[in-house]
Amino acid sequence: MPTPLQALANVANAYQALPKLITGGQPSPDIFEALKAAGVEVVLDIRDPMEARPFDEKLLVEKLGMRYVNIPVVAGYLHEALLDQILGILREEKDREVLFHCASGNRVGGALIPYFVLDQGLSEDDAMEAAMRVGLRNAELMDWGMRYARGRAKRDGK
Repeated sequence: MPTPLQALANVANAYQALPKLITGGQPSPDIFEALKAAGVEVVLDIRDPMEARPFDEKLLVEKLGMRYVNIPVVAGYLHEALLDQILGILREEKDREVLFHCASGNRVGGALIPYFVLDQGLSEDDAMEAAMRVGLRNAELMDWGMRYARGRAKRDGK
C-alpha cells in the first residue's frame, strides 16, 4: 500500500509537512482515490469554491468516506479568523492523516507558518523554510502567517 505522500506524488508541491500531514496543490479524482487507499481521512481545502474545478471535490471526497473541510483563502481577504479556523481543524485532526491543499501549495504554506511556530515549536526561520518547502511563494501570504504567529505568541506569552 502506498503512503499518503506516495499517493500524492504527481501533484504540484506534494510534501510531507509533518508525520500525519501532507500538503500540495490540487489533486485529481484518481489521486483522491489513491489518498483514501493510503489512509488519508481528512481533506482540508483552502481554495475558494468559485475557483474553476473540473469536478466536485466535496462530493468526491465525501463519497470516498473522507471528511471534507473548505476554508476559502482569497488574496486581499487574509484575516486572522481564517487562520483561527484552519488551525482549529489542524489541531482537531492532528492524530488523523490529513491532506491540506490549495491550487499550488502557496496558500497552504502561508497558513502553516503559525502552526509550525505555535504548535510545532519551530523558530520563525525554520517555519519560513518549511513553508517554502510546502509551496509558499507570496510575500503577502508569508506576512499574514508570520503576523498571526507573532501576535498569538506574544498574547500567549511564548
